[in-house]
Amino acid sequence: MSPTVLKIGSYRFFFNSREEIRPHIHVSCPAGVAKFWLEPIVSLASYYRLSPRELRQIENIVREHEDDFKSAWDKHFAQ
Repeated sequence: MSPTVLKIGSYRFFFNSREEIRPHIHVSCPAGVAKFWLEPIVSLASYYRLSPRELRQIENIVREHEDDFKSAWDKHFAQ
């Protein structure tokens, strides 16, 4: 199960259930995919087929919604 946490334009932000314990968020869009760590700081973990410009744009969104993603992580994985 990969619950969608946020959709902005063509970006879908989601978790992969029980993938690993360190909080992170995945994002997919038509151009590719990426994974960002949420702790200890927001940082790029991996990506595929995304330009540096698009990665910066996605990272800005992740930073803007960091608290929301962490709260959603805690709620989802507390179940």
